[in-house]
Amino acid sequence: MTTPLFSIVTPVYNPPIDVLEDMIASVVGQTFADWELVLVDDLSPDPRVRETLRAAAARDSRVVVVEREANGHIVAASNDGVERARGEFVVLVDHDDLLTPDALEMMAEVIKVHPEADYLYSDEDKVDDEGRFYDEFRKPDWSPERLRSHMYTGHLSVLRTALVREVGGFHEGFDGSQDHDLVLRVTEKARGVVHVPEVLYHWRVVPGSAAGDPDAKPYAWIAGRKAVDEHLRRTGVKGHADFGPHPGTYRVVRDPLPPELQVSVVIPTRGGDGIVWGERRCFVVEAVRSLLARGGHDNLEIVVVHDTVTPPAVLDELREIAGNRLLLVPYDKPFNYSEKCNVGVLASHGSVVLLLNDDVEVIGEDLVGKLVAPLFEPGVGMTGARLLFSDGTIQHAGVQVFGGHYRHAFRMHPEEDPGTFAALRVDREVSALTAACVALKRSTFDAVGGLSEQLPVNFNDVDLSLKIAAAGLSRVWIAEARAYHFESQTREPVVHAWETALVEQRWYMPEVDPYLP
Repeated sequence: MTTPLFSIVTPVYNPPIDVLEDMIASVVGQTFADWELVLVDDLSPDPRVRETLRAAAARDSRVVVVEREANGHIVAASNDGVERARGEFVVLVDHDDLLTPDALEMMAEVIKVHPEADYLYSDEDKVDDEGRFYDEFRKPDWSPERLRSHMYTGHLSVLRTALVREVGGFHEGFDGSQDHDLVLRVTEKARGVVHVPEVLYHWRVVPGSAAGDPDAKPYAWIAGRKAVDEHLRRTGVKGHADFGPHPGTYRVVRDPLPPELQVSVVIPTRGGDGIVWGERRCFVVEAVRSLLARGGHDNLEIVVVHDTVTPPAVLDELREIAGNRLLLVPYDKPFNYSEKCNVGVLASHGSVVLLLNDDVEVIGEDLVGKLVAPLFEPGVGMTGARLLFSDGTIQHAGVQVFGGHYRHAFRMHPEEDPGTFAALRVDREVSALTAACVALKRSTFDAVGGLSEQLPVNFNDVDLSLKIAAAGLSRVWIAEARAYHFESQTREPVVHAWETALVEQRWYMPEVDPYLP
Protein backbone atom coordinates (compact mmCIF):
# COMPACT_ATOMS: atom_id res chain seq x y z
CA MET A 1 0.00 0.00 0.00
CA THR A 2 1.26 3.46 -0.84
CA THR A 3 1.25 6.29 1.66
CA PRO A 4 -1.32 8.94 0.72
CA LEU A 5 -0.42 12.60 0.67
CA PHE A 6 -3.45 13.63 2.73
CA SER A 7 -5.20 12.03 5.69
CA ILE A 8 -8.51 13.78 6.24
CA VAL A 9 -9.32 13.38 9.93
CA THR A 10 -12.98 13.79 10.90
CA PRO A 11 -14.30 13.11 14.39
CA VAL A 12 -17.97 12.17 14.17
CA TYR A 13 -20.66 12.49 16.81
CA ASN A 14 -24.34 12.17 15.98
CA PRO A 15 -24.66 14.54 13.01
CA PRO A 16 -27.79 14.54 10.82
CA ILE A 17 -27.34 11.64 8.41
CA ASP A 18 -27.87 13.68 5.25
CA VAL A 19 -25.30 16.22 6.42
CA LEU A 20 -22.77 13.46 7.18
CA GLU A 21 -23.33 11.93 3.76
CA ASP A 22 -22.79 15.32 2.11
CA MET A 23 -19.50 15.74 3.92
CA ILE A 24 -18.27 12.30 2.87
CA ALA A 25 -19.38 12.94 -0.72
CA SER A 26 -17.42 16.20 -0.79
CA VAL A 27 -14.26 14.21 0.01
CA VAL A 28 -14.93 11.29 -2.30
CA GLY A 29 -15.65 13.76 -5.13
CA GLN A 30 -12.23 15.43 -4.92
CA THR A 31 -10.39 16.04 -8.18
CA PHE A 32 -7.21 14.91 -6.39
CA ALA A 33 -7.20 11.20 -5.60
CA ASP A 34 -4.23 10.71 -3.24
CA TRP A 35 -6.05 10.80 0.08
CA GLU A 36 -7.60 8.76 2.85
CA LEU A 37 -10.59 9.77 4.96
CA VAL A 38 -10.32 8.71 8.61
CA LEU A 39 -13.77 8.88 10.19
CA VAL A 40 -13.75 8.43 13.97
CA ASP A 41 -17.17 7.75 15.46
CA ASP A 42 -17.24 8.86 19.09
CA LEU A 43 -19.96 6.38 20.06
CA SER A 44 -22.82 8.29 18.44
CA PRO A 45 -26.20 7.42 20.01
CA ASP A 46 -27.86 7.12 16.61
CA PRO A 47 -26.96 3.67 15.16
CA ARG A 48 -27.48 5.03 11.64
CA VAL A 49 -24.25 7.00 12.00
CA ARG A 50 -22.07 3.89 12.09
CA GLU A 51 -24.15 2.29 9.38
CA THR A 52 -23.48 5.34 7.17
CA LEU A 53 -19.75 5.26 7.93
CA ARG A 54 -19.45 1.53 7.27
CA ALA A 55 -21.33 1.89 4.00
CA ALA A 56 -18.94 4.66 2.89
CA ALA A 57 -15.93 2.46 3.71
CA ALA A 58 -17.46 -0.44 1.77
CA ARG A 59 -17.87 1.78 -1.32
CA ASP A 60 -14.34 3.28 -1.29
CA SER A 61 -11.23 1.63 0.15
CA ARG A 62 -9.76 5.05 0.93
CA VAL A 63 -12.41 5.56 3.61
CA VAL A 64 -11.32 4.26 7.02
CA VAL A 65 -13.68 3.99 9.98
CA VAL A 66 -12.52 3.98 13.61
CA GLU A 67 -15.26 3.03 16.07
CA ARG A 68 -14.64 4.17 19.62
CA GLU A 69 -15.94 1.99 22.44
CA ALA A 70 -16.59 4.97 24.72
CA ASN A 71 -17.50 8.58 24.16
CA GLY A 72 -14.35 10.61 24.75
CA HIS A 73 -15.33 13.93 23.15
CA ILE A 74 -13.67 15.74 20.29
CA VAL A 75 -10.06 15.79 21.49
CA ALA A 76 -9.91 12.04 22.12
CA ALA A 77 -11.68 11.25 18.85
CA SER A 78 -9.41 13.59 16.89
CA ASN A 79 -6.30 12.01 18.42
CA ASP A 80 -7.55 8.56 17.41
CA GLY A 81 -7.77 9.90 13.86
CA VAL A 82 -4.26 11.35 13.97
CA GLU A 83 -2.92 8.07 15.34
CA ARG A 84 -4.54 6.14 12.49
CA ALA A 85 -3.49 8.62 9.78
CA ARG A 86 -0.95 7.41 7.21
CA GLY A 87 -0.73 10.57 5.12
CA GLU A 88 2.10 13.06 5.00
CA PHE A 89 -0.40 15.79 5.91
CA VAL A 90 -3.39 15.78 8.23
CA VAL A 91 -6.42 17.68 6.90
CA LEU A 92 -8.99 18.75 9.51
CA VAL A 93 -12.62 18.54 8.37
CA ASP A 94 -15.67 18.68 10.65
CA HIS A 95 -18.41 16.07 10.26
CA ASP A 96 -20.99 18.57 8.99
CA ASP A 97 -18.89 20.72 6.64
CA LEU A 98 -17.96 20.55 2.97
CA LEU A 99 -14.80 20.72 0.88
CA THR A 100 -14.83 22.34 -2.52
CA PRO A 101 -14.13 19.74 -5.25
CA ASP A 102 -10.63 21.10 -5.91
CA ALA A 103 -9.59 21.66 -2.28
CA LEU A 104 -7.00 18.88 -2.05
CA GLU A 105 -5.73 19.47 -5.59
CA MET A 106 -5.01 23.10 -4.81
CA MET A 107 -3.30 22.22 -1.53
CA ALA A 108 -1.15 19.64 -3.32
CA GLU A 109 -0.09 22.20 -5.93
CA VAL A 110 0.90 24.71 -3.25
CA ILE A 111 2.89 22.05 -1.37
CA LYS A 112 4.90 21.39 -4.54
CA VAL A 113 5.82 25.08 -4.69
CA HIS A 114 6.46 25.28 -0.92
CA PRO A 115 7.87 21.86 0.03
CA GLU A 116 8.89 23.07 3.50
CA ALA A 117 5.38 24.20 4.40
CA ASP A 118 4.33 22.56 7.65
CA TYR A 119 0.98 24.35 7.92
CA LEU A 120 -1.33 25.55 5.17
CA TYR A 121 -4.72 27.20 5.46
CA SER A 122 -7.29 28.45 2.97
CA ASP A 123 -10.10 30.97 2.79
CA GLU A 124 -13.59 29.80 3.71
CA ASP A 125 -17.26 30.69 3.62
CA LYS A 126 -20.46 29.47 5.26
CA VAL A 127 -23.30 27.39 3.87
CA ASP A 128 -26.87 27.39 5.20
CA ASP A 129 -29.42 24.57 5.29
CA GLU A 130 -30.67 25.64 1.86
CA GLY A 131 -27.22 25.16 0.35
CA ARG A 132 -26.55 28.89 -0.07
CA PHE A 133 -22.98 30.10 0.35
CA TYR A 134 -22.33 33.39 2.15
CA ASP A 135 -20.05 35.26 4.58
CA GLU A 136 -16.89 34.69 2.57
CA PHE A 137 -13.75 35.15 4.67
CA ARG A 138 -10.78 36.31 2.61
CA LYS A 139 -8.05 35.77 5.16
CA PRO A 140 -4.78 37.57 5.70
CA ASP A 141 -1.48 35.96 4.88
CA TRP A 142 0.36 34.47 7.84
CA SER A 143 -0.31 36.82 10.76
CA PRO A 144 0.97 35.36 14.05
CA GLU A 145 -0.14 38.32 16.14
CA ARG A 146 -3.66 37.99 14.80
CA LEU A 147 -3.66 34.26 15.55
CA ARG A 148 -3.02 35.11 19.19
CA SER A 149 -6.06 37.38 19.13
CA HIS A 150 -8.36 35.33 16.91
CA MET A 151 -8.36 31.80 15.46
CA TYR A 152 -8.52 33.30 12.00
CA THR A 153 -6.87 30.44 10.06
CA GLY A 154 -9.72 28.05 10.86
CA HIS A 155 -10.74 26.02 7.82
CA LEU A 156 -9.27 24.51 5.72
CA SER A 157 -6.29 23.57 7.90
CA VAL A 158 -3.60 21.22 6.56
CA LEU A 159 -0.79 20.23 8.93
CA ARG A 160 2.30 18.07 8.46
CA THR A 161 1.52 14.81 10.26
CA ALA A 162 4.99 14.33 11.73
CA LEU A 163 4.88 17.79 13.32
CA VAL A 164 1.38 17.22 14.69
CA ARG A 165 2.68 14.12 16.40
CA GLU A 166 5.85 15.85 17.54
CA VAL A 167 3.87 18.50 19.42
CA GLY A 168 1.64 15.89 21.03
CA GLY A 169 -1.46 16.05 18.85
CA PHE A 170 -4.59 17.54 20.35
CA HIS A 171 -4.39 18.35 24.05
CA GLU A 172 -7.08 17.55 26.59
CA GLY A 173 -8.75 20.52 28.24
CA PHE A 174 -9.18 22.58 25.05
CA ASP A 175 -12.51 21.24 23.77
CA GLY A 176 -14.09 23.77 21.45
CA SER A 177 -10.76 25.46 20.77
CA GLN A 178 -8.67 22.34 20.25
CA ASP A 179 -7.79 23.40 16.69
CA HIS A 180 -6.58 26.82 17.87
CA ASP A 181 -4.38 25.23 20.52
CA LEU A 182 -2.93 22.73 18.03
CA VAL A 183 -2.24 25.36 15.36
CA LEU A 184 -0.51 27.61 17.89
CA ARG A 185 1.79 24.74 18.89
CA VAL A 186 2.43 23.65 15.31
CA THR A 187 3.23 27.17 14.06
CA GLU A 188 5.66 27.71 16.93
CA LYS A 189 7.84 25.05 15.29
CA ALA A 190 6.76 25.16 11.64
CA ARG A 191 9.38 25.82 8.97
CA GLY A 192 6.79 27.48 6.78
CA VAL A 193 3.19 28.66 7.05
CA VAL A 194 1.33 29.25 3.78
CA HIS A 195 -2.00 30.91 3.11
CA VAL A 196 -3.86 29.59 0.07
CA PRO A 197 -6.07 32.52 -0.97
CA GLU A 198 -8.98 30.48 -2.32
CA VAL A 199 -12.26 29.42 -0.70
CA LEU A 200 -11.75 25.68 -0.26
CA TYR A 201 -14.06 25.03 2.68
CA HIS A 202 -17.75 25.56 3.35
CA TRP A 203 -18.52 25.86 7.07
CA ARG A 204 -22.07 24.62 7.60
CA VAL A 205 -24.40 26.69 9.78
CA VAL A 206 -26.65 24.42 11.84
CA PRO A 207 -28.54 25.13 15.08
CA GLY A 208 -26.13 25.32 18.01
CA SER A 209 -23.00 25.63 15.86
CA ALA A 210 -20.33 28.28 16.37
CA ALA A 211 -20.62 29.07 12.66
CA GLY A 212 -24.06 30.57 13.19
CA ASP A 213 -23.77 31.83 16.77
CA PRO A 214 -20.41 32.80 18.31
CA ASP A 215 -22.03 32.58 21.76
CA ALA A 216 -23.25 29.02 21.22
CA LYS A 217 -20.21 27.45 22.90
CA PRO A 218 -18.96 29.68 25.72
CA TYR A 219 -16.65 26.92 26.89
CA ALA A 220 -14.79 27.25 23.58
CA TRP A 221 -13.96 30.91 24.32
CA ILE A 222 -12.62 29.92 27.75
CA ALA A 223 -10.52 27.14 26.22
CA GLY A 224 -9.23 29.54 23.56
CA ARG A 225 -8.01 31.99 26.15
CA LYS A 226 -6.20 29.14 27.90
CA ALA A 227 -4.63 28.10 24.58
CA VAL A 228 -3.30 31.61 23.93
CA ASP A 229 -2.11 31.95 27.53
CA GLU A 230 -0.09 28.74 27.31
CA HIS A 231 1.26 29.80 23.92
CA LEU A 232 2.56 33.04 25.48
CA ARG A 233 4.25 31.07 28.22
CA ARG A 234 5.90 28.68 25.75
CA THR A 235 7.16 31.46 23.49
CA GLY A 236 8.45 33.67 26.30
CA VAL A 237 6.04 36.58 25.73
CA LYS A 238 5.84 38.49 29.00
CA GLY A 239 2.15 38.84 29.66
CA HIS A 240 -1.12 36.93 29.75
CA ALA A 241 -4.20 36.35 27.63
CA ASP A 242 -7.56 37.90 28.41
CA PHE A 243 -10.94 37.78 26.70
CA GLY A 244 -11.25 40.21 23.82
CA PRO A 245 -14.13 42.63 23.30
CA HIS A 246 -15.74 40.48 20.61
CA PRO A 247 -16.80 36.80 21.05
CA GLY A 248 -14.00 34.47 20.02
CA THR A 249 -11.30 37.13 20.29
CA TYR A 250 -8.52 37.51 22.83
CA ARG A 251 -6.24 40.24 24.04
CA VAL A 252 -2.57 39.84 24.89
CA VAL A 253 -1.97 41.90 28.03
CA ARG A 254 1.76 42.42 28.18
CA ASP A 255 3.65 43.15 31.38
CA PRO A 256 4.61 46.77 32.18
CA LEU A 257 7.80 48.08 30.63
CA PRO A 258 10.88 47.98 32.86
CA PRO A 259 11.32 51.41 34.47
CA GLU A 260 14.92 51.69 33.25
CA LEU A 261 13.85 51.51 29.58
CA GLN A 262 14.04 54.98 28.08
CA VAL A 263 11.61 55.76 25.26
CA SER A 264 12.35 58.81 23.12
CA VAL A 265 9.19 60.46 21.76
CA VAL A 266 10.00 62.52 18.66
CA ILE A 267 7.45 65.22 17.79
CA PRO A 268 7.95 67.53 14.78
CA THR A 269 6.08 70.83 15.15
CA ARG A 270 5.85 74.49 14.25
CA GLY A 271 3.72 75.24 17.30
CA GLY A 272 0.46 75.54 15.36
CA ASP A 273 -2.99 75.81 16.88
CA GLY A 274 -6.56 75.13 15.79
CA ILE A 275 -10.14 74.61 16.86
CA VAL A 276 -11.04 71.21 18.34
CA TRP A 277 -14.48 70.55 19.78
CA GLY A 278 -15.19 74.28 19.74
CA GLU A 279 -12.07 75.33 21.62
CA ARG A 280 -8.73 76.60 20.38
CA ARG A 281 -5.71 74.57 21.37
CA CYS A 282 -1.99 74.49 20.71
CA PHE A 283 -1.59 71.03 19.26
CA VAL A 284 1.90 70.14 20.43
CA VAL A 285 1.21 71.31 23.97
CA GLU A 286 -1.87 69.13 24.28
CA ALA A 287 -0.11 66.20 22.61
CA VAL A 288 2.64 66.30 25.25
CA ARG A 289 0.18 66.87 28.06
CA SER A 290 -1.92 63.83 27.06
CA LEU A 291 1.18 61.68 26.59
CA LEU A 292 2.42 62.43 30.10
CA ALA A 293 -1.04 61.85 31.56
CA ARG A 294 -1.89 58.59 29.78
CA GLY A 295 1.27 57.23 28.19
CA GLY A 296 1.74 54.79 31.06
CA HIS A 297 5.54 54.94 31.20
CA ASP A 298 7.56 57.48 33.19
CA ASN A 299 10.96 57.12 31.57
CA LEU A 300 10.26 59.32 28.56
CA GLU A 301 12.49 61.67 26.65
CA ILE A 302 10.32 64.12 24.73
CA VAL A 303 12.18 65.43 21.70
CA VAL A 304 10.37 68.35 20.09
CA VAL A 305 11.81 69.29 16.70
CA HIS A 306 10.49 72.81 16.22
CA ASP A 307 10.63 75.23 13.30
CA THR A 308 12.24 78.54 14.13
CA VAL A 309 8.83 80.21 13.69
CA THR A 310 7.45 78.32 16.69
CA PRO A 311 6.16 80.93 19.20
CA PRO A 312 8.45 81.22 22.25
CA ALA A 313 5.37 80.97 24.49
CA VAL A 314 4.74 77.47 23.15
CA LEU A 315 8.27 76.38 23.98
CA ASP A 316 7.96 77.89 27.46
CA GLU A 317 4.74 75.97 28.07
CA LEU A 318 6.39 72.75 26.91
CA ARG A 319 9.24 73.35 29.37
CA GLU A 320 6.73 73.86 32.15
CA ILE A 321 4.78 70.69 31.31
CA ALA A 322 7.65 68.30 30.54
CA GLY A 323 10.45 69.66 32.71
CA ASN A 324 13.77 67.90 32.39
CA ARG A 325 12.28 65.26 30.10
CA LEU A 326 12.06 67.82 27.31
CA LEU A 327 14.70 68.16 24.61
CA LEU A 328 14.14 71.01 22.15
CA VAL A 329 15.76 70.69 18.72
CA PRO A 330 15.50 73.72 16.40
CA TYR A 331 14.90 73.20 12.68
CA ASP A 332 15.40 76.04 10.18
CA LYS A 333 14.99 74.40 6.77
CA PRO A 334 12.03 74.17 4.38
CA PHE A 335 9.42 71.67 5.54
CA ASN A 336 10.56 68.06 5.32
CA TYR A 337 8.71 65.78 7.71
CA SER A 338 11.14 62.92 7.16
CA GLU A 339 14.20 65.03 7.89
CA LYS A 340 12.60 66.52 11.01
CA CYS A 341 11.95 63.03 12.37
CA ASN A 342 15.46 61.87 11.49
CA VAL A 343 16.99 64.93 13.17
CA GLY A 344 14.93 64.24 16.28
CA VAL A 345 15.98 60.61 16.44
CA LEU A 346 19.65 61.58 16.00
CA ALA A 347 19.36 63.98 18.93
CA SER A 348 17.58 61.47 21.17
CA HIS A 349 19.03 58.95 23.60
CA GLY A 350 16.42 56.21 24.17
CA SER A 351 16.74 52.66 22.89
CA VAL A 352 13.15 52.90 21.63
CA VAL A 353 11.76 55.64 19.40
CA LEU A 354 8.11 56.72 19.33
CA LEU A 355 7.26 59.02 16.41
CA LEU A 356 4.27 61.23 17.22
CA ASN A 357 2.52 63.93 15.23
CA ASP A 358 1.87 67.13 17.14
CA ASP A 359 -1.88 66.96 16.37
CA VAL A 360 -2.37 63.74 18.33
CA GLU A 361 -4.06 63.37 21.71
CA VAL A 362 -3.53 60.16 23.65
CA ILE A 363 -6.82 58.79 25.01
CA GLY A 364 -6.14 55.11 25.75
CA GLU A 365 -4.31 54.26 28.95
CA ASP A 366 -0.73 52.96 28.70
CA LEU A 367 -0.27 53.84 25.04
CA VAL A 368 3.53 53.73 25.35
CA GLY A 369 3.54 50.32 27.02
CA LYS A 370 1.11 48.81 24.54
CA LEU A 371 3.18 50.00 21.58
CA VAL A 372 6.64 49.31 22.95
CA ALA A 373 6.33 45.92 24.68
CA PRO A 374 5.80 43.88 21.44
CA LEU A 375 9.00 45.33 19.96
CA PHE A 376 11.05 43.07 22.24
CA GLU A 377 9.53 39.92 20.78
CA PRO A 378 11.18 38.11 17.84
CA GLY A 379 10.31 39.38 14.40
CA VAL A 380 8.43 42.56 15.39
CA GLY A 381 9.76 45.68 13.67
CA MET A 382 7.24 48.46 14.26
CA THR A 383 3.93 48.98 16.03
CA GLY A 384 1.19 51.53 15.44
CA ALA A 385 -1.87 52.88 17.20
CA ARG A 386 -5.59 53.06 16.54
CA LEU A 387 -6.15 56.70 15.53
CA LEU A 388 -9.52 58.43 15.54
CA PHE A 389 -10.84 61.56 13.93
CA SER A 390 -12.30 64.14 16.32
CA ASP A 391 -15.80 62.72 15.70
CA GLY A 392 -14.71 59.29 16.92
CA THR A 393 -14.54 57.55 13.55
CA ILE A 394 -11.51 55.55 12.46
CA GLN A 395 -8.64 57.51 10.93
CA HIS A 396 -6.01 54.77 11.01
CA ALA A 397 -6.27 51.00 11.46
CA GLY A 398 -3.36 50.05 9.24
CA VAL A 399 -2.55 50.99 5.65
CA GLN A 400 -3.48 48.70 2.78
CA VAL A 401 -0.88 48.50 0.01
CA PHE A 402 -2.08 47.11 -3.32
CA GLY A 403 -1.80 47.81 -7.03
CA GLY A 404 -0.04 51.14 -6.54
CA HIS A 405 -2.61 52.31 -3.98
CA TYR A 406 -2.14 53.15 -0.30
CA ARG A 407 -5.34 53.31 1.68
CA HIS A 408 -6.20 53.69 5.35
CA ALA A 409 -8.21 50.59 6.21
CA PHE A 410 -11.70 51.17 7.64
CA ARG A 411 -11.31 54.94 7.29
CA MET A 412 -14.30 56.80 8.80
CA HIS A 413 -15.91 53.63 10.12
CA PRO A 414 -17.53 54.08 13.55
CA GLU A 415 -15.14 53.12 16.33
CA GLU A 416 -17.67 50.62 17.71
CA ASP A 417 -17.64 48.76 14.36
CA PRO A 418 -15.88 45.41 14.97
CA GLY A 419 -14.64 45.43 11.38
CA THR A 420 -14.61 42.55 8.93
CA PHE A 421 -14.21 39.34 10.92
CA ALA A 422 -13.28 41.37 14.04
CA ALA A 423 -10.37 43.11 12.29
CA LEU A 424 -10.93 46.30 14.33
CA ARG A 425 -10.93 44.38 17.61
CA VAL A 426 -7.67 42.46 17.36
CA ASP A 427 -3.96 43.18 17.19
CA ARG A 428 -2.69 42.15 13.76
CA GLU A 429 0.05 42.48 11.20
CA VAL A 430 -0.47 45.10 8.50
CA SER A 431 1.36 46.13 5.35
CA ALA A 432 2.09 49.67 6.57
CA LEU A 433 1.53 52.05 9.47
CA THR A 434 1.15 55.80 9.58
CA ALA A 435 4.07 57.61 11.19
CA ALA A 436 1.60 59.79 13.11
CA CYS A 437 2.02 57.36 16.00
CA VAL A 438 4.47 54.48 15.65
CA ALA A 439 7.11 52.85 17.82
CA LEU A 440 10.25 51.00 16.82
CA LYS A 441 13.62 50.16 18.32
CA ARG A 442 16.39 52.61 17.60
CA SER A 443 18.40 49.71 16.19
CA THR A 444 15.61 49.01 13.67
CA PHE A 445 15.31 52.69 12.75
CA ASP A 446 19.06 52.87 12.15
CA ALA A 447 19.22 49.58 10.25
CA VAL A 448 16.66 50.69 7.66
CA GLY A 449 18.04 54.23 7.38
CA GLY A 450 15.18 56.07 9.08
CA LEU A 451 12.65 57.99 7.00
CA SER A 452 13.53 58.76 3.39
CA GLU A 453 14.23 62.49 3.04
CA GLN A 454 13.47 62.10 -0.66
CA LEU A 455 9.84 61.89 0.49
CA PRO A 456 9.36 65.07 2.51
CA VAL A 457 5.55 64.98 2.72
CA ASN A 458 3.77 61.89 1.39
CA PHE A 459 4.44 58.15 1.55
CA ASN A 460 7.47 58.42 3.84
CA ASP A 461 5.74 56.20 6.39
CA VAL A 462 4.69 53.67 3.73
CA ASP A 463 8.28 53.61 2.56
CA LEU A 464 9.52 53.13 6.14
CA SER A 465 7.05 50.28 6.64
CA LEU A 466 8.16 48.55 3.45
CA LYS A 467 11.82 48.93 4.41
CA ILE A 468 11.04 47.24 7.70
CA ALA A 469 9.18 44.50 5.82
CA ALA A 470 12.18 44.03 3.53
CA ALA A 471 14.30 43.50 6.65
CA GLY A 472 12.04 40.56 7.52
CA LEU A 473 10.23 42.34 10.35
CA SER A 474 6.50 42.76 10.93
CA ARG A 475 4.38 45.86 11.31
CA VAL A 476 1.75 45.36 14.00
CA TRP A 477 -1.35 47.46 14.59
CA ILE A 478 -2.35 47.53 18.26
CA ALA A 479 -6.12 47.77 18.65
CA GLU A 480 -6.13 49.12 22.22
CA ALA A 481 -3.40 51.77 21.75
CA ARG A 482 -5.84 54.62 21.18
CA ALA A 483 -5.39 58.28 20.31
CA TYR A 484 -7.16 61.07 18.48
CA HIS A 485 -5.50 62.41 15.36
CA PHE A 486 -6.93 65.80 14.49
CA GLU A 487 -6.17 65.49 10.80
CA SER A 488 -8.97 66.96 8.71
CA GLN A 489 -11.46 64.40 7.42
CA THR A 490 -12.23 66.56 4.39
CA ARG A 491 -8.68 67.57 3.49
CA GLU A 492 -7.59 66.20 0.15
CA PRO A 493 -3.85 65.58 0.41
CA VAL A 494 -1.84 67.01 -2.43
CA VAL A 495 0.13 64.15 -3.91
CA HIS A 496 2.64 64.88 -6.64
CA ALA A 497 3.17 62.44 -9.49
CA TRP A 498 6.88 62.24 -8.70
CA GLU A 499 6.12 61.04 -5.16
CA THR A 500 3.95 58.21 -6.43
CA ALA A 501 6.51 57.32 -9.09
CA LEU A 502 9.33 57.20 -6.56
CA VAL A 503 7.53 54.71 -4.31
CA GLU A 504 6.34 52.60 -7.23
CA GLN A 505 9.86 52.42 -8.63
CA ARG A 506 11.29 51.47 -5.27
CA TRP A 507 8.81 48.78 -4.21
CA TYR A 508 6.94 45.84 -5.64
CA MET A 509 3.21 46.38 -5.12
CA PRO A 510 0.97 43.30 -4.79
CA GLU A 511 -2.36 43.30 -6.58
CA VAL A 512 -4.12 42.47 -3.30
CA ASP A 513 -3.08 43.63 0.15
CA PRO A 514 -1.73 40.53 1.95
CA TYR A 515 -3.20 41.40 5.36
CA LEU A 516 -6.49 43.08 4.52
CA PRO A 517 -7.47 41.57 1.15
